[in-house]
Amino acid sequence: MRVLLIHSDYIKYQVKNKTPVAEEIEEAQKNGAFDEALVVFSSIEKEDEENPNAIVKNLVAEVIKTNEEVNAEKIVLYPYAHLSSSLGAPKVAVQILKDAEDALKEEGLDVFRVPFGWYKAFEISCKGHPLSELSRTITADVEEEEEKEEKKPSTWLIFKDGETFDPKEYNYESEDLKKLVAYELGEGASDEGEPPHLKIMREKELCDYELASDIGNLKWYPKGRLVRDLLADYVYNFVVDLGAMPIETPIFYDLANDAIREHAAKFGERQYKTATKKDLMLRFACCFGAFRVLGGSFLTWKNLPAKVYELSTYSFRFEKRGEVVGLKRLRAFTMPDMHSFCADMPQALEEFDAQVDMCVQTGVDLDVNYEAIFRATEDFYEEHKDWMEATAKRIGKPLLLEILPERKHYWSCKIDFAAIDYLGRPIENPTVQIDVESGRRFGIEYVDENEDPQNPIILHCSPTGSVERVICSLLENTAKEDGKAPMRPIWLSPSQVRILPIGEK
Repeated sequence: MRVLLIHSDYIKYQVKNKTPVAEEIEEAQKNGAFDEALVVFSSIEKEDEENPNAIVKNLVAEVIKTNEEVNAEKIVLYPYAHLSSSLGAPKVAVQILKDAEDALKEEGLDVFRVPFGWYKAFEISCKGHPLSELSRTITADVEEEEEKEEKKPSTWLIFKDGETFDPKEYNYESEDLKKLVAYELGEGASDEGEPPHLKIMREKELCDYELASDIGNLKWYPKGRLVRDLLADYVYNFVVDLGAMPIETPIFYDLANDAIREHAAKFGERQYKTATKKDLMLRFACCFGAFRVLGGSFLTWKNLPAKVYELSTYSFRFEKRGEVVGLKRLRAFTMPDMHSFCADMPQALEEFDAQVDMCVQTGVDLDVNYEAIFRATEDFYEEHKDWMEATAKRIGKPLLLEILPERKHYWSCKIDFAAIDYLGRPIENPTVQIDVESGRRFGIEYVDENEDPQNPIILHCSPTGSVERVICSLLENTAKEDGKAPMRPIWLSPSQVRILPIGEK
């Protein structure tokens, strides 16, 4: 649901004409005038239909919170379809507004609901103070306080040499791992403060914010573009040698597609939408394109594992303005993205190990120290504990283990590698994930040995993480070396050799 809250001196409206979805109303409802009102213009969206009760609850909470700040005398609920291009069913919309009206009245507020589905003329006077115009997106994903209290927390352990240890009692040999654990447990460095790579990326003429674009969009100078291209070539050669087939797919996707909308909701990233008649979203990764390419292919068990790779220029996430920072968190970024389609879990685990080896090697080649977090659901961990211990040993160093009580996402197990910045905060880089949902959701099938259709298990892998975060890690690495001039690996340096003539005098 999209809402626009206006603290008004007054609002007047008059019903003009009926639309095909108009609700039946009494004569007295055809016009109205309200002084000192908080007007809640609202558009109910398709996704609100999945959990209308939660939408009502969260809308009411937002209205009450805002009214406590502006102290309006009345609340006016005004249906306004022009705030969204993805409108929900009229019956659901009317019911949500009616339920919100009832709930607000139960809170002792003076509430009036403007009729739904009618063309109306209206006049409004906004008070013009800092809180008099507020836009909000109301979602259903805020949990009940009771559910939060009852929710079982994750279990955190340190994996080392096939044994597990309590993170709070473990004797850390690596300061980076200690900082990563502290951050994950909510005890580490805060997200405040400007990381030093911002200054370095400007001084070295790599890139900078483009002020004529949206925030979190960069302009790349020739030196920076060269570094990006070298990294792109490096990853391309790596994944092609591993058997991946390069593809290219669109950056826009229609959220009217059920599979895409469901996967986007599962992914949990902030959606970067466009103001068009269709409810289009800019991709946050290459998943949709890869799934639709393989979903339209004829596959047999002999073809698996099948791998496709795309360098997304760009992927998009609508990060909050205050969270966008340098190369670490952007709204537009370049993501190397490989997807592997596996016949069953044993094949997926074997492929997972090969991709973990690839991720570890990228850290060696880039001269960046990665610390790792292995995450799995409790069920997955119990069933595949021996494999997880063996995979942890492959990395050759202690790592953090998170055991989730239940699966909330499309993945049942994943491993994340992170560099640690100058301020002690993680920079998420490579990842490998076991996706147990998307094969079915996107209708991807292969024919097994018995000629029966099956859905594959899918691995998501970014061998380096986003190109921007790779460069971020490299620059933060140089900042840790106090007293030394910033330097990247020779093969990633725009100026690799300089000749200095030295005279006899």
